[in-house]
Amino acid sequence: MSKSINVNSEIEKAKKKANSLRLPFKDLTGEKIPVEVLKEIPEEAATFYRFVPIKKEGNILEVGMVDPEDLKAREALRFIALRSKLKPKIFVIAPSHLKEVLKQYRTLREEIKRALTELEKEFKEEKEKIKPEEIVARIAQEAPITKIVAVILKHAVEGRASDIHIEPMEKQLRVRFRVDGVLHTSLILPLHILDAIVSRIKILANLKIDETRVPQDGRFQTTVEGRRVDLRVSTLPTSKGEKVALRVLDPLVGVKNLPELGLQGRNLSIIQESIKKPYGMILITGPTGSGKTTTLYAIMDILNKEGVNIISLEDPIEYRIEGINQSQIRPEIGYTFASGLRSILRQDPDIIMVGEIRDEETAGLAVHAALTGHIVLSTLHTNNAIGVIPRLIDMGVRPFLIPSTLNLAIAQRLVKRLCVHCRKEIVAPPQISKIIQKELSKLDPEQLKKLKINPNPPYKIYRAGGCKFCAYKGTKGRIALFEMLAMTSELEKIIIGSPTEADLEKEAARQGMVTMKQDGIIKVLQGMVSFEEVMKVVEE
Repeated sequence: MSKSINVNSEIEKAKKKANSLRLPFKDLTGEKIPVEVLKEIPEEAATFYRFVPIKKEGNILEVGMVDPEDLKAREALRFIALRSKLKPKIFVIAPSHLKEVLKQYRTLREEIKRALTELEKEFKEEKEKIKPEEIVARIAQEAPITKIVAVILKHAVEGRASDIHIEPMEKQLRVRFRVDGVLHTSLILPLHILDAIVSRIKILANLKIDETRVPQDGRFQTTVEGRRVDLRVSTLPTSKGEKVALRVLDPLVGVKNLPELGLQGRNLSIIQESIKKPYGMILITGPTGSGKTTTLYAIMDILNKEGVNIISLEDPIEYRIEGINQSQIRPEIGYTFASGLRSILRQDPDIIMVGEIRDEETAGLAVHAALTGHIVLSTLHTNNAIGVIPRLIDMGVRPFLIPSTLNLAIAQRLVKRLCVHCRKEIVAPPQISKIIQKELSKLDPEQLKKLKINPNPPYKIYRAGGCKFCAYKGTKGRIALFEMLAMTSELEKIIIGSPTEADLEKEAARQGMVTMKQDGIIKVLQGMVSFEEVMKVVEE
């Protein structure tokens, strides 16, 4: 309590100083300064003269100073700015905020650099003591390499990365984080530590250290900021050495509810109705990485009640849900989706989740399970919702069985969500406005009214900005675009006949289906996503 009082007192003093000096005050509470901005002022100068870079726009460098009356500090800042051809704009900051920014100089790269220095000593000492072939196994257990791996994992979780890629290149080792679907290089390391890093990760995942010729898969848990985080590990031999990919399964970003995923209006109503049905299939389709499994987990979480037996077959188990019997398939020992589905039908399930329908056998068994009174949740690979029906027929499912088993076909894609703190509102240009009006004209006016969408121009849309809350990217997190095709008596007649794509599209329009493009445009007008991002995803 006293600490927060002291900080507040410091801030008030800094504000008074700013007023007396006729300078602006800057509150840096929770401010994350980008690494490229920190580089503009060396850490030693920042510590000694008590000023830090805050933001860079063009040739203007915003600088926070604890004591702008310090003439030596002002002179040092002028010299640093002139050398970089920048013009400083001075703000008054509190001493506690200066300390917080100085901590940020010790970034991922700095922490790794210190650990690497220790590691080089370890390598030299080990080479003098033991045989070369024993060095890697020994080093993998030592403190420096343990720290390097721990720091990489910590920064990945803190940075909301979904995946970590550790990749050997010609002359160096590259570490990349996938954030909001895009890979960014986060670290470059010396190539000679590859084997030690891979061995350390293999030890954590209980994999064979001495097996480097074939891919291996495993998982382990670690603690970051007091919470347990699951990591799924995959190793792959390449011409330059073993590559490691880690999927970060953070429970804090795990199971979400339906509105959090991006479901609203008609789409939300349809899925809620389908979930209430006592049996039948709900199939979700989309490319790899489109959030299908996340949607399945959200549905299972709703269905997860005391009176039902839910069993899932997954590859892999991404998030563990209390009360659901989750089973990991193992194709290498013959435990596949098909063989697992046969087994779990003898386990008296009410609800079955099959990670993916990949072949005719699994498709046939899933249809049989739905026919015999089970709710079946699964995924397929097709371009859109109407593509589910021809895909099932291609997989050997007889057309007359589809109407009595398929309740709902869902297609989805993920798009980057605009940062609510810095998005910029603009009036849609004529070309964009024309596209928006065309798509909205196809939708039910009542639905648009419920969503508070004005069907007529001018339209207000949003563009990405950039601020401390989104690390100056303009986007933070992702949201899904959906389209849904429900089973109806009209659709049943089309399927039992010879279904063509045109017939299915006609029925989808009759149902009032909101296409992914239309769902995206609604979210554009609601300020959730940018128009460019939606068009990029739906027109791929």
